[in-house]
Amino acid sequence: MANDVPYIVATDGACQGNPGPTGWAWVAEDGHWAAGSIAAGTNNIGELLALLHAIGDHAHVRHLRVQADSMYAINTYRSWMDGHARRGWKTSTGAPTKNVEILRGLIAVRDARRADGQPDVVLEHVRGHSGHRLNGWADERAVRAAGHGAQGRELIWSTHRTAARIDVRVDAPGSGEDRRR
Repeated sequence: MANDVPYIVATDGACQGNPGPTGWAWVAEDGHWAAGSIAAGTNNIGELLALLHAIGDHAHVRHLRVQADSMYAINTYRSWMDGHARRGWKTSTGAPTKNVEILRGLIAVRDARRADGQPDVVLEHVRGHSGHRLNGWADERAVRAAGHGAQGRELIWSTHRTAARIDVRVDAPGSGEDRRR
């Protein structure tokens, strides 16, 4: 891959009940993927964890483009997390910031990229549930992971940990909301 060609990764989070069992996932343009489950969380936690793992798992990728359907995750990364940290983990209204450990992780992976002389991650908003194939795969993996969370299982699966790649040239199975109608 040429040095200036971006490597594209889509992210998504899912939650059964919100709050409830939660899943997160990222799926890359070449079929690599990772997903994780937690027994209790929120959709926002799933979205943030997907972003955290997508960036952290691709620390070696110089030009990383992350596609997300969550403006909350995008805005948190682009604008809000540094302000929360500067204010001692308080929101602009003085309320305690939610999901501080995940935000600390996001700041750490961003700062590690900068320390390595890499450009910042490019975040791109995509419309969820609109036929976007990589987002459909990320949704399928996150929903499946949330199902494992509902069974009380907190796990991470990844092609970096022996899982098989997926064929992202075809639509994700069982991802009804993201399939073209």
